[in-house]
Amino acid sequence: MQLKQFLVVTFITLFFTSLNSQIQDYSFGEGLRYKNKDATFQLKAAFRFQSLFVADWNIRNDKIKNTENLNTTFLIRRSRLKFDGYALSPKLEYKLELGLSNRDIGAGEVTVFNSASNLVLDAYVNWNFYKGFSILVGQTKLPGNRERVISSGNLQFVDRSRLNSRINLDRDMGIQFSHEATIGKQFGIEQKIAISQGEGRNVTYGNIGGLEYTYHMEIRPFGKFASGGDFSGSDLKREQKPKLAIGLTFDMNEEAGRSRGNLGSFFIGPNVLRKTLYTGFADMMFKYKGFSMMGEFAIRGTEGNNPTVYREDGSVVGTYFTGSAINLQAGYLFEKNYEFSFRYTKVRTQNSSVGKDESQYFIGFSRYIVGHKLKIQSDFGYEQVEGGDDGLIWRLQLDFHL
Repeated sequence: MQLKQFLVVTFITLFFTSLNSQIQDYSFGEGLRYKNKDATFQLKAAFRFQSLFVADWNIRNDKIKNTENLNTTFLIRRSRLKFDGYALSPKLEYKLELGLSNRDIGAGEVTVFNSASNLVLDAYVNWNFYKGFSILVGQTKLPGNRERVISSGNLQFVDRSRLNSRINLDRDMGIQFSHEATIGKQFGIEQKIAISQGEGRNVTYGNIGGLEYTYHMEIRPFGKFASGGDFSGSDLKREQKPKLAIGLTFDMNEEAGRSRGNLGSFFIGPNVLRKTLYTGFADMMFKYKGFSMMGEFAIRGTEGNNPTVYREDGSVVGTYFTGSAINLQAGYLFEKNYEFSFRYTKVRTQNSSVGKDESQYFIGFSRYIVGHKLKIQSDFGYEQVEGGDDGLIWRLQLDFHL
């Protein structure tokens, strides 16, 4: 039986099993759930997909009247199958998430992935072993920049910003320790420490360089957001009191084996002199009565402040992406869940060997039919590239989440 057939059979089996299980009816967007009689096991199964249309144009010589070269694309941007729940106790949680679209599973350097599809997104167990202390083992997102940690199904725009595509921390295999506490009546603080392999998800080649170490701290001075809204785009819960979250992250990836840390081209082979990557983030999320604002600053550099990777004989292998970026976005949710939003992103590269400086200006429109579970989003943007042609982009996407 092929993998896709197996997944379909598994999902159908769970569906019919849930009809006879010890559960109540659930609303659209809450998935299919099963809980055994003694409540020592719970499983939720869900799937989602994004149907995307993209149109983009070049602007020759940076003059808007010279707009040309229209390109259009229809694609399934993401298609995911997710299972999560708990075993033995609600304090022992698990999650398995699989990516099914070609954008999800494409593996460029097949030797590094054992000539297999890059299928597994998340696969971990998280144990809340004492009060606010938890330990997570497996593969999942590192506790990095806010925009990356926000699920791709809960974004305020059609997709993440240029900051995230250039400088982020992605999924990796390892262990994470976390602690969450409330000081006084509402001041919340959460800290996470992660130790991971450093090469991203599903790598079977072995530890290419050293380990990766991540520290993240988040404070919520006005208390918790409704339904985890500090890691979800738009103020769909219409917070009745101002809510603010501030995050700080520092990451060190020893002898990083890829050009963007957990992502990008691989630096493998004999006599490659890899370098340690240092990455820092500062971010915030604010929400109040339908208004939301998110800001991020990211910076990445290498030891010796030289992004070029050499072999022992002095030949060049490639370059790490180093530089800084800022992303600012805000939106207001009107009645009947229509939202207009704006985004500004600026990426500055360390030098021309890394890439070109970029700026983006986007305006977005979203119609939330069932929150983030069923929505239509569109955005229109202007892209400036230093030393290159500017561009226009228009995107339209339907997001469906069972």
